[in-house]
Amino acid sequence: MMFDLAGKVALVTGGNGGLGLAYGRGLVKCGAKVALWGRNADKNQGAAEELRAMGGDAEAFACDVTDESQIAEAFTQTITRFGQVDSCFANAGGGGFRGMSHLTDRETWLRTIDLNLMSVVQTWRPVTEHLLARQSGGRLVVTSSVAALMGTGGAAGYSTTKAAVRGLVQALAVELGQAGIRVNAILPGFIETEMSTDTPQEFQDACRRRSVIGRIGVLEDMEGVAVFLASDHSDFMTGQSIVLDGGHTIFPM
Repeated sequence: MMFDLAGKVALVTGGNGGLGLAYGRGLVKCGAKVALWGRNADKNQGAAEELRAMGGDAEAFACDVTDESQIAEAFTQTITRFGQVDSCFANAGGGGFRGMSHLTDRETWLRTIDLNLMSVVQTWRPVTEHLLARQSGGRLVVTSSVAALMGTGGAAGYSTTKAAVRGLVQALAVELGQAGIRVNAILPGFIETEMSTDTPQEFQDACRRRSVIGRIGVLEDMEGVAVFLASDHSDFMTGQSIVLDGGHTIFPM
């Protein structure tokens, strides 16, 4: 098998559903052990059971990635269970506030920044320390969005934070490259998830019209990119943003 992840451990935040669980499915299919972090205990258990039913070695840990103490505890539990982490997918986040940015107060802005930017910084901190101590390289991946590349009126906080993590990726790629740690971002377009389908129907219809391949994304579309970025075959790729959008961002509509 070309993309053999046997012996590798992947950590996925927001891993109990949506894109995170899709990453997990792809990773276990290629032999990786997977640690899922999520806030909802029932969803955590269900996600871990699903991956185990696929033949994978998976465990879920309760964690709110906006809380540093919970991150520290979940990371300790992950290392105790699996012994190591080789790749970390910082996927947890959310849409943030809706509305005109100039009418949005400072505290609301800061909550969105905490949710989509600082959560990544905080999650990657113990993972990076662990990878540097092991001196065996590793992979850091963040879920950004095509909203980082396009204007999204009424969701300035989301666009801003998803663009910010691309800057973080480039900075950390430079900082950690000599240590063998590769840092990259995935920028999905419209993928059918619980969060994306809880948007106005006219927005969803517009996304379908902009797809040059005639459809919007499904969760299975996310599996392969996760496997590639967790594998040694992505060793020459770092500081990059992989757009996975069915051509949405290139359609001159």
